[in-house]
Amino acid sequence: YQAPGPAPYQAPGPAPYQAPGPAPYQAPGPAPYQAPGPAPYSTPVSQGPGYGVVPHTSANPPSSTGGYSISPPPVPSSHTHSASVEGVTKKMGRATVKEQAPPTDGTVKPYPRFNAEEDARALRTAMKGIGTDEKAIITVLAYRSNKQRQDIKKKFKSLYGKDLHSELKGELSGHFEEVVLGLLMTPAEYDAYQLREALQGVGTTESVLIDILCTRSSKEMSEIKRQYKTDYGRSLERDVTSDTSGHFKRLLVSMLTGNRDTESPADRMKARSDAQALYEAGEARWGTDESKFNVILASRSFPQLRAIFEAYSKICKYDIEQSISREMSGDLKHGMLAIVKVVRDKSAYFAERLYKSMKGLGTDDRTLVSVMVSRCEVDMVQIKRVFQNNYGKSLGSFIKGDTSGDYKRILLALARED
Repeated sequence: YQAPGPAPYQAPGPAPYQAPGPAPYQAPGPAPYQAPGPAPYSTPVSQGPGYGVVPHTSANPPSSTGGYSISPPPVPSSHTHSASVEGVTKKMGRATVKEQAPPTDGTVKPYPRFNAEEDARALRTAMKGIGTDEKAIITVLAYRSNKQRQDIKKKFKSLYGKDLHSELKGELSGHFEEVVLGLLMTPAEYDAYQLREALQGVGTTESVLIDILCTRSSKEMSEIKRQYKTDYGRSLERDVTSDTSGHFKRLLVSMLTGNRDTESPADRMKARSDAQALYEAGEARWGTDESKFNVILASRSFPQLRAIFEAYSKICKYDIEQSISREMSGDLKHGMLAIVKVVRDKSAYFAERLYKSMKGLGTDDRTLVSVMVSRCEVDMVQIKRVFQNNYGKSLGSFIKGDTSGDYKRILLALARED
């Protein structure tokens, strides 16, 4: 009774009922209903892989918005020819990319319990009597920001009627003196002083011209020119043109004008066009059209130049650095390579300058002092990190091996390697 009963009842029943029913009902229903739903809600999450609200740490300083800030996407290494992308827009068929500059930090920061009068008195005491207390001078000047040091200079003059710069110059000597006096100048004063030293007298120190004129921003360049005129009563451009020549002179004059585009985001179509122009001005012809390299390297924004370098590597079997080395020579080659390296990674450029100043026999103290004084409040944290990564040793270990005495102590203090 049970065997034949359920068989004819269950077999034909569910088969015709379930097969046609759910198939036409479920297939069209959930598909149009679920597909548009999750998509608009999940899209914002997938479009922002690098963004989020994060609490402030030492690597994420606070902003005026309060205790939290929006963290930017991670910045790829500049050596990969990639850019940190903040936004991409399409306009007239061209893709433009707006970059967000990576943050930089100096090792020397404002002293929190700063008192200009106490520091002025401490420096006066360090210079009184027989001998000089160099350690006391380092303790004050290497641990105060540039603005605080300017306040100390003013307070010293008001208290004692003497110029702190002149007093220290009379007490100190050698490379230690050079570092201390450099720290007492504003950034523009120090750059103007170095340029004047490089240009006056017999011969010209081209490496100093390159390190300053090919690495400073348009705003910094305007301040340097104004300071040079104030301090020395001369035109910096006139002095540069009278001491240099040829295409190298034209490159430096272009950099001196400070007319580089600083606002425009990268335009990929224009980048391909400029990359092609560079290729045709160098590798693709007999001889080199140096003026074309000058125009592009001296006027395009840093984001645009990075896009040009990336496009160039796809057109030519050499990258832009290799082509410049093949096509240029002498100071012009060094100047153009400096611009390219700064565009890619300014901290890496100065890390290399420090490495070369101490590499091998002897020390290029002029470069060592210049970089340590001028970058200690700008990007020395990044320079130290790149130095360690690229050369396998710390900046401090190099300084300890190439310098001595108070000169070594103040450099280590500026690098916070003491």
